[in-house]
Amino acid sequence: MPVTDGPTLIRQLSSAVRMLSRYKRVAETSVNYPNMTSERRCQKDWYSILESSPSDGLQELKQKYQRLALMYHPDKQGPDVTVTEAEEHLHRFIEVDQAWKVLGNQETKRAYDLQLRASELNQSWPVDARVCLDDMTWDDDNKVYTYGCRCGGEFSIGREEAEGEEAIVCCDTCSLSIEVKTTT
Repeated sequence: MPVTDGPTLIRQLSSAVRMLSRYKRVAETSVNYPNMTSERRCQKDWYSILESSPSDGLQELKQKYQRLALMYHPDKQGPDVTVTEAEEHLHRFIEVDQAWKVLGNQETKRAYDLQLRASELNQSWPVDARVCLDDMTWDDDNKVYTYGCRCGGEFSIGREEAEGEEAIVCCDTCSLSIEVKTTT
């Protein structure tokens, strides 16, 4: 790997620090799980980000957070890290930090767990996956968005159906279904 010269490294670190400062301002105003909307609440799986599960205790969550934060912290990156890798690590660090802000506090963790459970109970039928509309392919001939199923079939949704916040779409070959969300 190429060795980064001093001025380039300083520019990279300055950029990372600016991004981290912006993140902190956003995170301080947006992490309020007890009062958040349903669209925001299921946006990320904080447990998978911390490589944990809902059954993990606070101490175990803290250890996983510390391990991941140390691994991805911008100050802990070596000189041989590329700009792309540094940005990926910063993004991952931000996600880990957000997950800890939710799961590291008993009150917000309890609220998040209740919201996850309520979301599971509100499902009408099993959903195999949650897919963002942006991840689907637009088929201009048939005027539908498509997404491949693991069986070889396809999930298809028209533009009008996709205009809602979310929709359940069944595979044209098997019994699997996906939830299509229009927001990320």
